[in-house]
Amino acid sequence: MKIPILSNLFKSRAAPKNSFWQNTYTFFFGPTPSGKTVNEHTALTTSAVYACVRVLSETIASLPLHVYRRTGQGKEKAMEHNLYYLLHDEPNPEMTSFVLRETLMGHLLLWGNAYAQIIRDGRGKVVALYPLLPDRMEVGRTESGELYYCYLKDGQEYLLCREEVLHIPGLGFDGLVGYSPIAMAKNAIGMALATEEYGSRLFANDARPSVVLEHPGILKDPEKIRDSWNQIYRGSENAHKVAVLEEGMQVKTLSMPPEQAQFLETRKFQIEEICRIFRVPPHLVGNLDRATFSNIEHQSISFVVHTIRPWLVRLEQAFNKALFSEKEKGDYFTSFVVDGLLRGDYASRMQGYSVGIQNGFMSPNDVRSLENMNPIPDEEGGNIFMVNGNMLKLKDVGAYAKESTGGDDHTEILELD
Repeated sequence: MKIPILSNLFKSRAAPKNSFWQNTYTFFFGPTPSGKTVNEHTALTTSAVYACVRVLSETIASLPLHVYRRTGQGKEKAMEHNLYYLLHDEPNPEMTSFVLRETLMGHLLLWGNAYAQIIRDGRGKVVALYPLLPDRMEVGRTESGELYYCYLKDGQEYLLCREEVLHIPGLGFDGLVGYSPIAMAKNAIGMALATEEYGSRLFANDARPSVVLEHPGILKDPEKIRDSWNQIYRGSENAHKVAVLEEGMQVKTLSMPPEQAQFLETRKFQIEEICRIFRVPPHLVGNLDRATFSNIEHQSISFVVHTIRPWLVRLEQAFNKALFSEKEKGDYFTSFVVDGLLRGDYASRMQGYSVGIQNGFMSPNDVRSLENMNPIPDEEGGNIFMVNGNMLKLKDVGAYAKESTGGDDHTEILELD
């Protein structure tokens, strides 16, 4: 069945007024004190921004996403629900679940908002999800207070109601629209862009700072001498050529050498600054200056707890709110599986599994499931919960023991050496 997409589904209505982005977009973006124009597209050309966005997007997109049904004592996978296949495997005929979630996370990290069109059938059941570009979306309220979304496509504005849009807002001030992290940190990103451009221009000039050609007399045509110098000695392809100076001409350095300006240190600091914006450990973007064998595992666990988990909660609650009907919300919910990210090394995992089995809160099949192994059949004890029998109550520990002789129970006092 061919699913109708945006151009076939929407009908044009009255255009919205007093748009949030029309009033504030130019304030947040634009020139910075470094002289660089920063927006979502220019920021992504910085290697640190690209690396942070990619790490977060790919990590979250790679996590298993399941739809669960609440039971009396817990939960179980609701594989028969139509949303299970959409969220876990194929949200629309053009994308996989990984690509959709990677796209939505990229929009969240760059624009602060992620939108997806919800396609429903005649009974209101969700049959597909299509991502929408956040820079073309405007959010507002009607005079009656009803929330609406206005999407710009091919010069035409289309109005959508709340039930037709999956909206995942980032950090914002009104709880409705998130603010772009790129806009909030445009000065730091602008400085990173400026240092990259400075380095590029420096090495394009054979890593030589700007110079002044000083002549003791009066030149009739200084422009000709400057062009001749640039043609012969400027650029990396002209490196190490021998300069020939005539008539007492001298070469003097004009600008500050890179080592005095601490060029490399500035570039390293800007990498840490951008990592701070996205709350990504520097070692995940290739900066290993402060990473050691002993702390890198704990940094990775902290990354899952303090960075990944808040994003997962934000996504899960948005899915639950927008995709389930009012009747289903009490029984069904979505959840990411993060156990794989928190797994330690092999020896630590085996030790933890041993503690779980010996204390009765894990079965052998629980362990095999976490290790992606086939379960042990029930008749062979794969789902049995066991407790170490060596543990005794404190009141039963002492010099008294029970012995049964001849069918009669009596207590015998044992002499201790």
